[in-house]
Amino acid sequence: MSTSRKKPAADKKTPQAPKAAAPRPAAPRTTPTSIGLEEIKTLIALVGREPFQEFEFEAGDMRFRIRKDGPAPVVHAAPVVVAAPLAPAMSSAPAAAPQPVGPVDEPGIHYVTSPIVGTFYRASNPSAAPYVSPGDYVKPGQTLCIVEAMKLMNEIESDVAGEVVKVLVENGTPVEYGERLYAVRIG
Repeated sequence: MSTSRKKPAADKKTPQAPKAAAPRPAAPRTTPTSIGLEEIKTLIALVGREPFQEFEFEAGDMRFRIRKDGPAPVVHAAPVVVAAPLAPAMSSAPAAAPQPVGPVDEPGIHYVTSPIVGTFYRASNPSAAPYVSPGDYVKPGQTLCIVEAMKLMNEIESDVAGEVVKVLVENGTPVEYGERLYAVRIG
């Protein structure tokens, strides 16, 4: 006795739906599955410079939103007027060379700059002592200050060893990306 399997007969009473076009394969995702602190800091700095108020980002199973408080900052550009030096009144002394307008780099001085846009704080809270003061010796990796950006407190560390010569920013003031925060004499 042989056993044979029969295919079930197609039900002729139910019409078959027309075949839809095959869906396009999704483009391969090159998004990383995780994002590090440095990438988050970079995104915060980017959002801080852009005019939009809110930014949402998704990478793998991580999703976060950056939202600015208050109205978007308005930047007004004004022309810079440089006054010409007055001609000496019948003086035989040679005219002095014009002084440079921007900050002058001193030899042996390293400037620690802000890696992000935010608010500069010298201490972890208003009643705490500053992380460093002029005259203090710092080493690489030592926390110098905090820059708050979008409610995140970012510790700014020294990237050189040396003596803090000057604090270049007032406590509680806004700072820009690349703005000089500390002058450190290398050594």
